[in-house]
Amino acid sequence: MSRKKSNKSKFKFQTLRGFKDILPEHQKFWDFVLKNVKETAQDYSYQKIDTPILESSALFERTVGKETDIVEKEMFSFEDRGGEKVTLRPELTASVARAYIEHGMISWSQPVKLWSWGPIFRYDKPQAGRYRQFYQFNFEVLGSSTPEIDSQIIIMASELYKSFGVEIDVQINSIGCPECRKEYIKLLKKYLRDKKMCATCKDRILKNPLRVLDCKEEKCKENLREAPQIIDSLCEECKNHFVKVLENLDESEVSYNLNPFLVRGLDYYNRTTFEFYAKGDEQATQGALGGGGRYDYLIEQINGRETPAVGFAGGVERVILKIKETGREIKSETQGDVFIAQLGEDAKKKCAKLFKDLRKENIKVKEAFSKTGLTDQLEIANKMKVRFALILGQKEIMDDTIIIRDMDSGIQEIINFEKIIPEIKKRLLGEGGVKIYNSN
Repeated sequence: MSRKKSNKSKFKFQTLRGFKDILPEHQKFWDFVLKNVKETAQDYSYQKIDTPILESSALFERTVGKETDIVEKEMFSFEDRGGEKVTLRPELTASVARAYIEHGMISWSQPVKLWSWGPIFRYDKPQAGRYRQFYQFNFEVLGSSTPEIDSQIIIMASELYKSFGVEIDVQINSIGCPECRKEYIKLLKKYLRDKKMCATCKDRILKNPLRVLDCKEEKCKENLREAPQIIDSLCEECKNHFVKVLENLDESEVSYNLNPFLVRGLDYYNRTTFEFYAKGDEQATQGALGGGGRYDYLIEQINGRETPAVGFAGGVERVILKIKETGREIKSETQGDVFIAQLGEDAKKKCAKLFKDLRKENIKVKEAFSKTGLTDQLEIANKMKVRFALILGQKEIMDDTIIIRDMDSGIQEIINFEKIIPEIKKRLLGEGGVKIYNSN
């Protein structure tokens, strides 16, 4: 009898190009970045907001700009089953602005300071630190036009990168207001009239001339070296605003570089724009670690009331690459202070309750109850780099005791079982003043 060939496909399922899994061994870096972002947000009084991943395509077309690369080439857009055109968010600011209007935040005490964290989607060429699904942390201040807010968000971002152990260079510019730009664009077009620019720039000169300054083509960058600088075309109000931002940065001893070609890739910016690069990364091989700027007209663009605002976003994957390059050791959140090892069924039952009791006391405790051999369990305890192992076997159950083992020295002591929790707390707090913390 001939056996029928299986119709099951031999296709090997893998992540799509530009997407990646974040494996358990990588999570400690993500936890570390998120922890520092949260602490910074709390210190500067930002409230967390989570917006949907899927939004109306019109939101981004109107805010980011129809002529930008993001809208023209990079958005993941499609029609849903109801025929509505929707988009996986390519950035966070537009969604936060939409939420600000939708939930009447204009009536809140101003300014409203919000932070968020989550995945962003852009159909871009995958490369180191750049994926088609990537993560950002985001800070927005809505409802203030003062230059002090611009400088504060730059100072805050600088401190945040410092907390990651990453030294940064701040690049800053002012692109003025729509009135400033009218005169500057005339000067720029006149300058570019006889210059041989790339095909993309030729199109930008017609549709959005300011974007020419952002071109990465060497030929175009060379042609722009002698181009007029927008800072020379600023109106008095925009000039004063920018001077105050720089004075505040000087006062806080935040060093920066004036970059006359920094316009950012989104249409909604005005006045202050800034980006952060890893110090010494002059070639910017992985792009900016983060950036942002002022966007005083964005809320109005999506039918809200006139609301000045400024924001900043940072790329999580890019900053993790830089943290790894520094060689900084990041402690895994899965590490514990105490490991419970057990021998025998009776010991396992008793240890299950001890595990629960230790957690109630906010002691970071680990176990491997699926293992039966003591050697295997202590090997796991070593890998977890715990400070103490608690060992319970049949003899200890009969004597109502438990063994406490110092994992660094290997010294073991026998302790009365009922006294183990106060003893562990005393040792954790007594040796170097280590803090007891929750394992959740």
